[in-house]
Amino acid sequence: MSTRLAKGGRLVDRARQIGFTFNGRRMTGLAGDTLAAALLANDQMLVGRSFKYHRPRGIVASGAEEPNALVGLGRDARFEPNQRATTQELFDGLEAQSQNHWPSLDHDVGAINNRLARYFPAGFYYKTFLWPRAFWKHVYEPIVRQSAGLGKAPKDRDADRYEHLYAFADVMVVGGGIAGLTAALEAGRAGARVLLVEQGAHWGGRCATDGGRIDGQVAHEHVAALVAALEAMPNVTLRLRCMGAGVYDHGYVLAYERLGDHLPPEAAEGPRHRLWRVRAGQVILASGAIERPLSFAGNDVPGVMLASALRDYITDYGVSPGDRIVVVTNNDDAYRSAITAREAGLDVPVILDARPEGGGTLAAEAARLGIRVETGRAIARVTGTKRVTGVAICAQSGEGAVTEEIACDAVAMSGGWSPVVHLWSHCGGKLTWDDAAVMFRPDADRPPTGADGAGFVTCVGAANGALALQAILSDAHATGRRIAQGLGHTPADTAAPVAEGEQPEAPIVPIWAMPQGAPQALRAKTWLDFQNDVKVTDVQLAAQEGFESVEHAKRYTTLGMATDQGKLSNINGLAVLGRSLNATIPQVGTTTFRPPYTPISMGAIAGEARGAAFQPLRRTPIHDWHTQQGAEWEPVGQWRRPYCYPRAGETRDAAVTREVTATRNSLGLLDASTLGKLIVTGPDAGRFLDMMYTNMMSSLKPGRCRYGLMCSDNGFLMDDGVVARIDDDTFLCHTTTGGAERIHAHMEEWLQTEWWDMKVHVVNVTEHFGQIAVVGPNARAVLQVLGTAEIDAAALPFMGWVDRIVAGIPVRIFRISFSGELSYELAVPAGHAMQLWTALMEAGHTFDVTPYGTEALHVMRAEKGFIMIGDETDGTVIPQDLGLNWAISKKKDDFLGKRAQARDHMQDPDRWKLVGLETLDNSVIEDGAYVLADGHNANNQRNMQGRVTSTYFSPTLGRGIAMALVHRGPDRMGEEVEVTRISGGAVKARITDPVFYDKEGKKQDV
Repeated sequence: MSTRLAKGGRLVDRARQIGFTFNGRRMTGLAGDTLAAALLANDQMLVGRSFKYHRPRGIVASGAEEPNALVGLGRDARFEPNQRATTQELFDGLEAQSQNHWPSLDHDVGAINNRLARYFPAGFYYKTFLWPRAFWKHVYEPIVRQSAGLGKAPKDRDADRYEHLYAFADVMVVGGGIAGLTAALEAGRAGARVLLVEQGAHWGGRCATDGGRIDGQVAHEHVAALVAALEAMPNVTLRLRCMGAGVYDHGYVLAYERLGDHLPPEAAEGPRHRLWRVRAGQVILASGAIERPLSFAGNDVPGVMLASALRDYITDYGVSPGDRIVVVTNNDDAYRSAITAREAGLDVPVILDARPEGGGTLAAEAARLGIRVETGRAIARVTGTKRVTGVAICAQSGEGAVTEEIACDAVAMSGGWSPVVHLWSHCGGKLTWDDAAVMFRPDADRPPTGADGAGFVTCVGAANGALALQAILSDAHATGRRIAQGLGHTPADTAAPVAEGEQPEAPIVPIWAMPQGAPQALRAKTWLDFQNDVKVTDVQLAAQEGFESVEHAKRYTTLGMATDQGKLSNINGLAVLGRSLNATIPQVGTTTFRPPYTPISMGAIAGEARGAAFQPLRRTPIHDWHTQQGAEWEPVGQWRRPYCYPRAGETRDAAVTREVTATRNSLGLLDASTLGKLIVTGPDAGRFLDMMYTNMMSSLKPGRCRYGLMCSDNGFLMDDGVVARIDDDTFLCHTTTGGAERIHAHMEEWLQTEWWDMKVHVVNVTEHFGQIAVVGPNARAVLQVLGTAEIDAAALPFMGWVDRIVAGIPVRIFRISFSGELSYELAVPAGHAMQLWTALMEAGHTFDVTPYGTEALHVMRAEKGFIMIGDETDGTVIPQDLGLNWAISKKKDDFLGKRAQARDHMQDPDRWKLVGLETLDNSVIEDGAYVLADGHNANNQRNMQGRVTSTYFSPTLGRGIAMALVHRGPDRMGEEVEVTRISGGAVKARITDPVFYDKEGKKQDV
């Protein structure tokens, strides 16, 4: 049965029918319909099941505030769950599936939860799932996992594209209703760069739907004129289907644009969604207001909807949810819906106005049309299960005694209006309670503020609490002019638009429960949060059980959580909580509004960061050469580094052994370009680095290097590297390969939040330079062959650096070693790195030069006892655990982590500390092995007294070596311990010094 009206529908094209499916059933709608309008036109009242009790749910709203009509759209690679039918535009071939039921929407096994509702009150899971304890794993957890979630997660790789866009504006206006259009026009006329975004597909908002006259024009004509004027301005950008998702510090706004959701997939071109990242001088929020539902028994039965939604469907789409509509309200606005329904030829048997004095001129107009109006009356209950069949009427001031029953198939409810203050609140804007209007509205005296303390967000129109059309127009006109002038522009000489024929309305009366003295039986069937199945009694129970904070009550009951974020439920829930606590709504306060305003797709968040671009692969300037040599690659953060260079018929282990031996005996080359390189410069650079590192850097002389340790403010070792002083004000800090961005951010955080007065600038130049380690006894000789002069021990001592010419290329040479051999690290602009590498390889033929990879690097550093961040550290290790006390300055008053390292636990002599391990049978200890202790723990597992951090076969020593953190390790040299084997059992090992090779350092100091 179709409920499409014979006339009306300003947004639809009656000449174009659109075919779509809902749960596999073929239906038709009209071009311009939303999916919700098309479902109503096909008399599909039941659109889903509620999350907790699986109660039948119907369409409640007409916009983004819709809590019930969440559907899955599309299929396979284009399947998207939890899409609002009220905002999804209809297109030919659209496929929609209802959610949260099995095996079908009409016959849902989960509906048994509704029968057992008395056993599932708010917070029941906190109590039920604790006992018996053994039930959790085998009974409760499987049921919870099966039931959890809303909608089905997509299984196929997303076939669509997404993108990010960066934009700048003097003024960003969020909301394309009459307020947003008016404010944008005034700012644009003044010459400001304006970006106007509207989440819907049409301009004008409620003004275009509700009608009226503005400056002699019908409302929708006035809207069209405003849009045309804005489109003609080169300094104004307008975007439909673009939602203001979040407002952040410093005028930063996220906007979410749906580019292809209204088109069939085969017709869509370009990205499906776009995430705008906007920097705006001022943000004007013209986000409107949302009508509140009323709380009465059965207010969730399909066919009960907001009164404003009813007239939207009638006026905009020519659709009615029923033939006999009962209207219930506490304010005058709902009378507009009753009048609209009657003028569309529908029967409105009664308007129930809970106010004893009733309404104003709109009420008189309804009565003139022959609509029965009952004041001081309320709905005791709605009858029907899968759709409304009638209402029982009672006195609002009573306890629910039924005085009359009326048959109907739809109920339109209105509990007043709540300004959309979510975006205002995202960045710290405060709210004030308006008793007369019964709403929270933005507090203009406490706006979101920037670093200079000035406000950068302004609300206008209904979002500012102005509900009358003339008040909206005047507010928006004045605000647009004032904002433009504040940005240095000159407003045009224009007068505020005039709304004609607007009649005053009777005051709203707050109604938080219907009827006022509803008994427990009615309250238990009165719903506050339709999506999360939160009843009046749930909030009352939360208060009774001590959850008096609104944030605690929210989490205990799930009121206003999930995709709804309290749009419909918040104010009514606050009122019920306040009455339970004998407190006012302002005293209860509001929950925290968090971005995004409505859910945005994961694809939009990721943008182009997917597939090969998900994590950009970073390659050194010598990458192609490594590939040609057959290198096996190892991922190190975003970098790819050669693990080793196997020759034909050679295993990886054999290749590593060859590379280590060749380097120790003659000459090896390592591509070290991935090392982090941060330039720290400024008059206070030395003082800043003294705070960053555990040892003193300000005393370092230009031309010299120093190994440094960096700790977090909790005292734990987080990075290490060599610091070189370039001149009096400039240092070059090397970091670990994966640490450059992290350490750069760490430095910037402290500079910007704690030491903002220091004159220091940090630049990440990691990719600007290639770096080549020339290692081995013949390292100096090969450089001399290439014409490099003055690099002997006298001219370039260990831990020094010089600028020299190598093979005709200007190079900075650092005399540092991570292998224990004579070693030079050559830094060169990235564009010359391949040229330098080729020259070194050609000159090195005389010395049997061997390129080596990261595994040989690790073996040699372990033989030498050098630590590796990430191997010997795990976020709980301090320098003292690794025997690096020598790298902690005793001259400095302070450095990051110093006070933390003074804590008792850090000073505990029983900490695990670094030692070496040698197996008695010369075998190699396995990765991840533990050092065992006597006794067993509560799970009958052997106690542990340490763990292996690095383990390798040493070609130099011809046996397995390992480094480990062991309980009181340095005090136990020579002691034998047991180390686990993954295959079972244990191997005996001896605790040794962690330096296995050239302890005196003679090799690197030649």
